[in-house]
This record gives sequence, C-alpha cells and structure tokens, in this order.
Amino acid sequence: MSASKRILLAEDNANDAELTLLALAEQNLAGNVTLVRDGAEALDHLLTTLSPAWEEGRPAVVLLDIKMPKLNGLEVLKRIRADERLRTIPVVMLTSSREDRDLAESYRLGANAYVVKPVVFAEFLEVVKKVGSFWVDLNEPPPTSTRSVFDHWSDRDPV
Repeated sequence: MSASKRILLAEDNANDAELTLLALAEQNLAGNVTLVRDGAEALDHLLTTLSPAWEEGRPAVVLLDIKMPKLNGLEVLKRIRADERLRTIPVVMLTSSREDRDLAESYRLGANAYVVKPVVFAEFLEVVKKVGSFWVDLNEPPPTSTRSVFDHWSDRDPV
C-alpha cells in the first residue's frame, strides 16, 4: 500500500467511526484515515485539499455515511460528482440504510459502491477490512489531472 493513499471517512456516529478505524487499523490503514463528522466538514476537507500539494492529500476513497448532520451523504455525493476536481474520487456509501430509495439514489448520483453496515461486530469489522483493502490496495485510481477522465471519453469520436 502506498503511503500516499488516503481514506476520507465521513461518519457522525462515534461508535461506527471507532469500529471503522479499528477495522482499518487491522489492515494497517488507520494512519491514512481522515475522520470528519458531518457532510459539510467532508466537503470542506475535500475542497481544502485542492491546493498545490493536493495530489498528496487526495483520498483513494471516500467512505460516506448517508444520514449525517449539516449535509447528508447523498448531498455530499452530488456535490463531489458536480465538481470537476473531485468527480473521479471513488465514493463508497457506508451506511446502515437498507432503504431502496437510498440505494437507488446513491447509484444515480454516481456512488462507486453501496455497503450496508452489518450490526454484528465481527461482521462489521470484516466488511470494513474488505472495503478498505479493495480501494486502497487493489483498485487503481484514474490518472489525476485538471481534466476529468470523463471529459476525455466525451472527446472521442462516436463509434
């Protein structure tokens, strides 16, 4: 795992945040996690990392709860996907919501994955370990530039 691969965890529930950090620590990833407690703080963090050293702080993945104060996770996701500088950052909805409308809306807004938090402690840890390992160790992020990968595809001639 590259030391530069970061995780942004947006979670307002202290117990869920602690369990998530514990699971990521077991994967040696906890030192690379920035924890924010609400949607506004998540967006603020992402936008303030857009500095000259932004690439070093750019998260490999955002783990985003849906039900948070100030801005809910769906609104944060919507704003991430609307910002050319942020839209290629993978976003995993890590939530307790099993509601079909939350699942459908998450994917409609561009979530890369939707993971329901298990209520059993051991299962919760295992799920978070797998999510962290995939996005940080296995997934290859898109190349970073001022131009979106999606814009690159739209420049191509239709087949």
